[in-house]
Amino acid sequence: MTRLRRVVITGSESVGKTTLGLQLAAHYHVLCVPEYVREFTRLKGTPPVLADREGLARGQASYEDEYIDRSRALGNTLLLHDTDLVSNVAYSHHYFGDCPPALEALAIARRADHYLLLDIDVPWIADGVRDRGDRREEMHTLFVTTLDRLGAPYTIVRGDWPERLSIATNLIDTLLSSPPSPFNLADHE
Repeated sequence: MTRLRRVVITGSESVGKTTLGLQLAAHYHVLCVPEYVREFTRLKGTPPVLADREGLARGQASYEDEYIDRSRALGNTLLLHDTDLVSNVAYSHHYFGDCPPALEALAIARRADHYLLLDIDVPWIADGVRDRGDRREEMHTLFVTTLDRLGAPYTIVRGDWPERLSIATNLIDTLLSSPPSPFNLADHE
């Protein structure tokens, strides 16, 4: 079976996760798992509430499983993610003051090979859903502490858009040429 490495593009609102994920997917000719909460919010028409936490986690995990299967079928060695359950954990703490232990455990169990944590050094752009433009430092710090607490390997990616793409491709190239990590969800299903 082909070894599938998983890289998550993560961070607070309006840092370019989707843009970078699509650029990297095009560069490597691979798939990028979309952010489930974006589709959920679009269909629901309102921001998530406390009662949505479990459904959001299940939906994100389902997206990931579908894309892992599709990547394997294509023979890819890389799968990108436009966020993952780590974001669900961070935002659960931010919006609701806590996170169910089961959700944190699931995020740890599904941890990717590496996380690209996008810095807040790009302009914040409102889109009708984003609501934390005035709290970017707080949100970035929350992502750092969440990644640290969950034991997720990450690199902070800074700079303008071309710099970010260059940093990300260099990191992914290094990851793809290194020995596999001891655990990867895609290898243990």
